Amino acid sequence: MSAPRRRVGVFGGAFDPPHLAHRALAVAALAQLDLDELRVVPTGQAWHKTRPLTLARHRLAMVELNFGDLPRVVIDRRELDRPGPSYTVDTLREMRAQEPMIDLFLLVGEDQARALTSWREWQEVTRLAIICVAGRVDLGETETEFQPPTGFEARFQTLQMSPIAMSATQIRGCVATHQGIAPLVFEPVARYIDHHHLYQDA
Repeated sequence: MSAPRRRVGVFGGAFDPPHLAHRALAVAALAQLDLDELRVVPTGQAWHKTRPLTLARHRLAMVELNFGDLPRVVIDRRELDRPGPSYTVDTLREMRAQEPMIDLFLLVGEDQARALTSWREWQEVTRLAIICVAGRVDLGETETEFQPPTGFEARFQTLQMSPIAMSATQIRGCVATHQGIAPLVFEPVARYIDHHHLYQDA
């Protein structure tokens, strides 16, 4: 008899900084997707961001503080070590090449899901992984709930969780304007940001 296929979640992002909505998404995925492992993958070079990211060593340290105590979580630094822009399709291909008999589940927020068709080789991304979408709380009057691209509906799944209205941009702005961030980030991350004087000129 062949061994059962492993179910591996993939949660990528700049995590600049990681916050409580990121942690809540990881917790929801672990609870709902029956994952054997959740790989948290900090972005190396973000192809879609115009601002420079905080140094990789700081973002990696904050990711370890934000997620490291959760069961079955592995911090995966492959994008930090890989030269050039970070593309999700390359990361998924590497994971599948290293372990062909796995099922991959890519965790994204609804804003990322809406932008998916602008990603490099997005159709290949949907072939390599099931796209697991968490909802957003800040839908505008003209916005509707996310709908998968036509013909790809079977490759998408919804994560049931209460949307949390917060962003890394908001947190960086709070630090720069000397506002408290305790309600927005995991307490060890808040201490790290303060100790290393991050985002003070955001």
